[in-house]
Amino acid sequence: MDTEEIVGAGALAAETSHVELVGEPDPELAATMGFSGFGKKARTFDLEAMFEQTRRTAVERSKKMLEARAREEEAQKEKELRSQHEDIDSATSGSSVMGACSASTCREAESSESEDGSNEELIGPPLPCQTSIQGPAEEEEEEEDEFIGPPLPPGYKDSDDDDDDDMQEEDNNPIKKIPDSHEITLQHGTKTVSALGLDPSGARLVTGGYDYDVRLWDFAGMDASLQAFRSLQPCECHQIKSLQYSSTGDVILVVSGNSQAKVLDRDGFPVMECIKGDQYIVDMANTKGHTAMLNTGCWHPKIKEEFLTCSNDGTVRTWDVNNDKKHKGVFKPRSVQGKRVIPTTCTYSRDGKLIAAGCQDGSIQIWDRNMNVHTKFHCRQAHAPGTETSCLMFSYDGTVLASRGGDDTLKTWDIRQFKKPINSVEGLSSFFPMTDCCFSPDDKLIVTGTSIKKGGGNGKLIFFERETFQKVYEIEVTDASVVRCLWHPKLNQIMVGTGNGLAKVYYDPVKSQRGAKLCVVKTKRKARQAETLTQDYIITPHALPMFREPRQRSTRKQLEKDRLDPLKSHKPEPPVAGPGRGGRVGTHGGTLSSYIVKNIALDKTDDSNPREAILRHAKEAEDNPYWVAPAYSKTQPKAVFAEVESEEDETDNKPEWKKRKI
Repeated sequence: MDTEEIVGAGALAAETSHVELVGEPDPELAATMGFSGFGKKARTFDLEAMFEQTRRTAVERSKKMLEARAREEEAQKEKELRSQHEDIDSATSGSSVMGACSASTCREAESSESEDGSNEELIGPPLPCQTSIQGPAEEEEEEEDEFIGPPLPPGYKDSDDDDDDDMQEEDNNPIKKIPDSHEITLQHGTKTVSALGLDPSGARLVTGGYDYDVRLWDFAGMDASLQAFRSLQPCECHQIKSLQYSSTGDVILVVSGNSQAKVLDRDGFPVMECIKGDQYIVDMANTKGHTAMLNTGCWHPKIKEEFLTCSNDGTVRTWDVNNDKKHKGVFKPRSVQGKRVIPTTCTYSRDGKLIAAGCQDGSIQIWDRNMNVHTKFHCRQAHAPGTETSCLMFSYDGTVLASRGGDDTLKTWDIRQFKKPINSVEGLSSFFPMTDCCFSPDDKLIVTGTSIKKGGGNGKLIFFERETFQKVYEIEVTDASVVRCLWHPKLNQIMVGTGNGLAKVYYDPVKSQRGAKLCVVKTKRKARQAETLTQDYIITPHALPMFREPRQRSTRKQLEKDRLDPLKSHKPEPPVAGPGRGGRVGTHGGTLSSYIVKNIALDKTDDSNPREAILRHAKEAEDNPYWVAPAYSKTQPKAVFAEVESEEDETDNKPEWKKRKI
């Protein structure tokens, strides 16, 4: 019981007990009031004396409790010091002396405080003394970290420490960031998916292939059936080479096998088509557009209206969406001898200031976007001559350029030292001119796909570490080549286009965001009944109101109404089989008409040999000639037939009029 409680109880008792009835009761007053015990005299109390006595009692009790606690703490700390240090005889004696001194000083302080309190009439127990009985090891630990509570058992790790360690491991190990735990498969068609594009927000995916189709997929609008919301052929019978959303995601660049690139809006409707150049002009810079098949194209990363294309006419051209009459700029790659060379791929740098092109002579040439005469950087022997460099990709930090060559190699370059690659790996088979590569969102990995022949195994998606180019991971995608790969930085999902018409999306429920996670959780919609017009509806917009037919609001509602109508919902009568019933005549019976229908009109099967069917009437024709014989009665009254043995087979197959010798 604390001092405050005791003092409070004493004060309450003093307040409630101001008076006490003492002395003899008055007999007359008792007889008048009707009960005894009334009329006693009150005795006064000294409240200050009672309060002082209560306070002294509380101080004594608190002093005894503090002394007992101090002794327990001293004993416990001495035990800890003995268990922690084996050779501390002198230290323990010193610590006990310090403990005794500190305890005595604490008691002296308490007694002095109690005396001062008694003089100053302070209420409550004195403050506890902060004893400092510590060994040298404990002082060092307390300086490093003030830890409260018993020591942790060996091998114990805090959950926060585990989370921090896991985060550090993930940062140090980029393999754990690869989202490959789940996948969905989008069926584009049966032929190679040669183009993939994702808008910057990751809401829509566009795929194109060798079947000339472009399909649009909306992750938020799809259900588990995974069907595209639109399919179109924007370039008629030309294979799709490249698809890409602009930096704002409102338009799509479509590059196909013809010489004119197209721009579509988000829903697939045409916005702009590039003009075709004059193929009879020698200098390609003087033409308004490309004159040969396109190879690839891409959008400017900063300017939303500008895009880039390269073609077999030996030029790389920049375009403006708002001007479809002429290109914006022309870049002409040249070989060592200064001759024209065909660019097979092109791209912008991350800041949009540089334009890079990979050419058929194995070179990589880079221009300043504003200076199209001479190259700013070039490497003449980047890949094997005569092979098609299928992809160029700048890293997110803009310092490294990755190139995927048709010579089955993948290389990284520092454009500031462009003579020799930083790293290179060989043996990555590539059968397609658009096999690409990409960087991971954290710039620590490079991803590319491999091609296979039919029945030669599975196409793989291979991950290389950017700094060392060690193969750190691979995913077996399907039993066909892996052509396109795309790692979206916001979604953290990997899109893959394959050679058998599939577009696969790899994701992780924890590491990935939105995208494929939105559509896999939705159930398939029930198939609607075929909505057909129940009756012909004639639209007469200028007719008078009295002659105008009511508009059919909904086919489904009209079908429900027709179902309730006994005439419209009447089931047609089945054909009558047998002699007939219910007043209806059967298909065959005793009448002449039914007999004719059964035996003549409907019986058109004749399994006999046509030659035998004709010769069946030969004797009758000979006895009673009517058609053929009178025509030859004067010129050839007696029929003469060829009797050559070698031609018997031929004459047997000829008709009768060819057999007759004229």
